[in-house]
Amino acid sequence: MPDSTPIAVCDNLRIRRHKVFDGIAERGKTSTGWFFGFKLHVIINHLGEILSFRLTPGNTDDRKPLPELIKDLSGCLYADKGYLSASLKQQLKTMGINLITNIKKKMKPVEQTCFDKAILRHGSVIETVFDELKNLFQIAHTRHRSPANFVVNLLAGLVAYCLIPSKPKYRWQEHLFKHN
Repeated sequence: MPDSTPIAVCDNLRIRRHKVFDGIAERGKTSTGWFFGFKLHVIINHLGEILSFRLTPGNTDDRKPLPELIKDLSGCLYADKGYLSASLKQQLKTMGINLITNIKKKMKPVEQTCFDKAILRHGSVIETVFDELKNLFQIAHTRHRSPANFVVNLLAGLVAYCLIPSKPKYRWQEHLFKHN
């Protein structure tokens, strides 16, 4: 499952006088508001393990880094509605990836298996991964003194997450055929 999370590098009130990431970070908007910083794009598997990640400026569309993220992957990729794009789906298909997303209200129905519906219904696992990265491993804070410090802190948090034995994961038996 792919998704992205914002990583702010300064408070919104200080954007104009912020110098550390001047020319590197960008303003971006999420459902919760504006931020100045980066987006961390991550793909996880059903066990909560990070398969691929990419850091982009905050104003980057979530769909743009996806082809680079899945370069060494194959199979099905389950994503939220933010990844809906006919051209992206076709591009990924040529790379050996079947992109499966929910549809918007005004779109034509798409045939999905019970398995696909169950996976898409429980996409909150990646949100839990982001919560752990930000709160337990503190990858997001606004006190960085240099871009190198930021990158080292981010990589240390990602490595620490990869080393924990108990990761958030999809519970197959509990959810697979619960809501058919």
